[in-house]
Amino acid sequence: MLDLTHVSEYRKPTAVVVLIILLLWESAHPFFHFFRRKPGQRLQHGLRNVLLGLLNAAMVAGVFVWTWFAVATWTTQYQFGLLHWLPLSPLVATLTAVLILDCWTYWWHRMNHEIPFFWRFHQVHHSDPNMDVTTANRFHIGEIALSSLLRIPILALSGIQLWQLALYETLMFAVVQFHHANISLPPRLDQGLSWFITTPNMHKVHHSRHQPETDSNYTAFLSIWDRLFRSYQKLAHPETIQFGLEGKDSMDQQKLSGLMKDPWQK
Repeated sequence: MLDLTHVSEYRKPTAVVVLIILLLWESAHPFFHFFRRKPGQRLQHGLRNVLLGLLNAAMVAGVFVWTWFAVATWTTQYQFGLLHWLPLSPLVATLTAVLILDCWTYWWHRMNHEIPFFWRFHQVHHSDPNMDVTTANRFHIGEIALSSLLRIPILALSGIQLWQLALYETLMFAVVQFHHANISLPPRLDQGLSWFITTPNMHKVHHSRHQPETDSNYTAFLSIWDRLFRSYQKLAHPETIQFGLEGKDSMDQQKLSGLMKDPWQK
């Protein structure tokens, strides 16, 4: 039986299993044929993106997890924060924690598009011209550090526990891998699922080079936020979308060193 208080132990295995499944799905039925007869380029692309994810995970584990744990322990000790003040059952409190975290993730993502300083880091994620499941790991370490730092007051004010955060991240990252994957679902299934979670067709729009499309569909997990805050956009023909960012396609810019330097370029 799953012990939710130890859910953090399941995060990494879940991410690896989902990654393998989606890599196999992409190989069998890719939506875009980015690397047709070029397995070496696909491997290089994937390893670069996954390496960024591993670097970010190591930084978060070494710098921020202990801070989050200390904050969560303090809120429990002093019964501080929204979830401690409301008379909620454990189940309702956990569902509320997921909603709070997902709403914050939506607004944090949107701020990364609307605030130029944040965009300098976030553009590393959007500059991938060959979006696939590994792109879910492609974030600049500066963006992850900023988001991890800003999460501290969210945890303090909400009273969310570390295991609830781990549960949310496990669910959220599985969906993030899913909607970044170079796959397609039957249109009716994709449209039906998009009322609940972010789907591949929905997120393909977000990675379009066309800015009015890039600045839409910000949700990472639950799609309600885009509909609620009027940032949802649907395209009838997602096969026409071109991924990446103009001026970010050169070999040097796509190397790991180029991605790390990108926020500091003019």
